[in-house]
Amino acid sequence: MSSGKRPEWAPQDCDGKGFASLVVDGVEGGHDGMPGGASKPAAPPVVRRKNLRVQDFVQGVLAQDRTVLGRAITLVESNVPAHMERAQRMLKELIPHTGNSVRVGITGVPGAGKSTFIEALGSLLCDQGHKVAVLAVDPSSSLTRGSILGDKTRMQNLSRNKNAFIRPSPSSGVLGGVTRKSRETMLVCEAAGFDVILVETVGVGQSETEVRSMVDFFLLVLIAGAGDELQGMKKGIMELADAILINKADGDNKQRAETARSEFERIIHYLLPATEGWTTQALTASSLTGDRIPDVWRTVEKFKANTMASGVFQRRRNAQTVRWVHSMVDDYLRTAFYGNPTVKAMIPGIESDVVEGSLSPTQAVQKLVQEYENHCKANP
Repeated sequence: MSSGKRPEWAPQDCDGKGFASLVVDGVEGGHDGMPGGASKPAAPPVVRRKNLRVQDFVQGVLAQDRTVLGRAITLVESNVPAHMERAQRMLKELIPHTGNSVRVGITGVPGAGKSTFIEALGSLLCDQGHKVAVLAVDPSSSLTRGSILGDKTRMQNLSRNKNAFIRPSPSSGVLGGVTRKSRETMLVCEAAGFDVILVETVGVGQSETEVRSMVDFFLLVLIAGAGDELQGMKKGIMELADAILINKADGDNKQRAETARSEFERIIHYLLPATEGWTTQALTASSLTGDRIPDVWRTVEKFKANTMASGVFQRRRNAQTVRWVHSMVDDYLRTAFYGNPTVKAMIPGIESDVVEGSLSPTQAVQKLVQEYENHCKANP
């Protein structure tokens, strides 16, 4: 109901007639007055994260601020041109603080227990006072480009350790399962004070040479009793390994693991060493019980001491940096080529001609490249 009353203000010589205010009763039962509705509290205001400047990123990473570290890696992984430019300015400031870690690549047949091994090794190193960064690359769907990114789930104990940092990243279909930005991510982690970088990769195969090109020590994790399904993998990947670990050497499987280790030791003698002056080692361990996990790390330490004394360690790092430059040039040219508007417009027709047989693949390539070069000349 509404009621009229004298307003709070009216002329002094007026008796109030002709002046009134109308008061309307408030609604009940909800914001729209509908019966039975419950009044809902206002939503809390959205708190936006502070936009960080390049210097904020640099200072946060050097101060080992984990929140800033995560955001810095996200910046590095971004393909947005503005983000890429900021990331490079950040890296320029961080590079003088990098290079003080040992980088270990870990790969192996699916089901070999790589994540469990990394958790066991990482926990051991953290207990010894090391700071461990795990870059775990998950396979991406070829259809959706999505990834499960479940490594933090598989490494629950390590993820809670204050001296560990786990960063799962999607492979995005990159050959070898190593993300294009993994090298830069390693540098950011090193600048944040992590002295051990563990890079877990997706699967195995000849494409894992990309892993070899970015780490100091390369570990191949296998299991006993896999049989013939490993034969196709051995030929390429074993030639890259600095150590071969037969995992799951516990319980009834312990003797089989020792037998497999002896077999791999014999095979190693017929292979060229992956690293000059170093003989590839064959080891056994149990990630479940922790048995002989310390032996694996002692092997890495011995490798580092030997290669640093001989100069191989630094020469490999230098060669990797040069290869990194060429790899980035390849990425740039590929992006520029397929992002060229003329090429993008031609590709559907070219593909159709190749499928129909009116144009050979070689002719298709020549035609695309020629049009790309003509476009670049006309638009310098």
